[in-house]
Amino acid sequence: MIRRFLASLLAFAVLAAAPAHAKDELVLALTQMPGTWNPVISSMLAKSLIANMTARPLTAFDADWKLVCLACTELPTVENGKARVIDLPDGKKGMEIDIELRDLRWGDGVPVTTKDVAFTLEVGKHPLSGVASSEGYKRVLKLDVKDDRRFTMTIDRVTFDYNSSALLLLPAHIEKPIFEANPAEYRNKTAYDTQSTNPGLAFGPYRIVEIVPGSRVTLEQNPTWTGEKPHFKRIVVKIIENTAALEANLLSGGVDYVLGELGLSLDQAIAFEKRHGAKYNVIYKPALIWEHIDVNLDNKLLADKRVRQAMLLAIDRKAISEKLFDGKQPIAHGGISDLDPMFSPMARQYNYDPAAAKKLLDEAGFSTIRNNVRQNAAGERLSIELGTTAGNRVRELVAQVIQSQLRQVGIEVRIKADPPRLFFEVMNRRNYNALGMYAWVQRPGGVPRSTLHSKEIPTAENGWSGQNYPGYANPQMDKALDDAERELDVDKRRAFFAEIQKLAADDLPSLPLFFRVDPFVIPKALKGVTPTGTLNSSTLWIEQWRWEGQ
Repeated sequence: MIRRFLASLLAFAVLAAAPAHAKDELVLALTQMPGTWNPVISSMLAKSLIANMTARPLTAFDADWKLVCLACTELPTVENGKARVIDLPDGKKGMEIDIELRDLRWGDGVPVTTKDVAFTLEVGKHPLSGVASSEGYKRVLKLDVKDDRRFTMTIDRVTFDYNSSALLLLPAHIEKPIFEANPAEYRNKTAYDTQSTNPGLAFGPYRIVEIVPGSRVTLEQNPTWTGEKPHFKRIVVKIIENTAALEANLLSGGVDYVLGELGLSLDQAIAFEKRHGAKYNVIYKPALIWEHIDVNLDNKLLADKRVRQAMLLAIDRKAISEKLFDGKQPIAHGGISDLDPMFSPMARQYNYDPAAAKKLLDEAGFSTIRNNVRQNAAGERLSIELGTTAGNRVRELVAQVIQSQLRQVGIEVRIKADPPRLFFEVMNRRNYNALGMYAWVQRPGGVPRSTLHSKEIPTAENGWSGQNYPGYANPQMDKALDDAERELDVDKRRAFFAEIQKLAADDLPSLPLFFRVDPFVIPKALKGVTPTGTLNSSTLWIEQWRWEGQ
């Protein structure tokens, strides 16, 4: 009897001392399905969250907003001699930057080499390739290949962020034949979409092994990954476009973790923490994510900036933040957050003032009101469409509040919510009617060139490259953006940033709403998830995620 008791006690002691069972599979969830898996075509947060598990950019900003090497071995700087200011043949100044790739391999065993760098630049520079933004590629005047892993890039200007390269490499051995067959059709024929589970498309800790459109993406460990071995053998990403359903899946155990960058809304997280906070670590991460409304400047009803200014004056953003976000989501006065080192408080700020809004609308020629809607002398009604992404309950609610508030000053708004993939395709082609509400994510100290420079307006001629969806063109803004990029002295650069913010606040090609605070509702057993608050998401460090608990 005693012997049996002692045996049971010993067994219990061994069990208690044993490590917690490690999960082989981690089930994640997010709210959007990418429209393409090619890393250089289109910009969509949902795609980067998953792609960051399968590949790495050359450099990225970590959680401390420090620039670090990911696919390179050492950050090139002027100080260490790996970056140099040079004289160009045309008499201007440029830079040479030495880069060495890490020892990396595509999932089919082929090494990642300078051939992939050269091919990626070729795609980026081609006018019909359909890359999200071709400007960065076109700046590379010369690629001097030293060997399979070392190369020197010569760029056409001196820039303060010369060593910040988000270059996402394409596998030349797979993609080059497809691209060279027909560059204009590349975006539709890329292997990333026609052979999405081809292991040769990944060189990160995971590779995609299954895609069920609109439902899930499954990833497994990449056996050729040369970095720190990930803790999970398999990751399943469920696509749940309705944010209300995310919470239900989390509580039922249908998912282990909802990605903080594109998951639960802020109001959901606040309520969730009150009810279930004991089982989760809830982090409210202030982010450089700008929730805003792009204005299609080709719409003649919105061409007069006084109309745009009136619209912003008529939206009570403070009340929306307090009622929907518990005051946690700060009002945005432009695209650069006050957390950013380049923020300027000198730009115009629009406080809620419906009386001033009405006055501006009168001055802009919309002084006649019939059936509660303003119209101009030509009888054109100030009736516009506001598009946004479907499934995001809070974003749709914000749209309804804005609709109601603009109605008070005589502007009729029709809300159109589309699935994210369709919405962003419409925005990229500039086919949206009037307004488009969504978010951009910034990098610390980054020049907002891709959204504000006239050369970044997507057109059929440039293969729909660029992210200036409003179609904004202002020579003063172009100069300020160019000057800010070229200025190495931080104090002088800050003056150019102030001019950028001043012009954007006056012209309002986009109506600023809020800077997002991303809620990360992390199960206590899930360790290693570190929110960044920048465009470089937490999944770039997926190999550090682990499960410590039952």
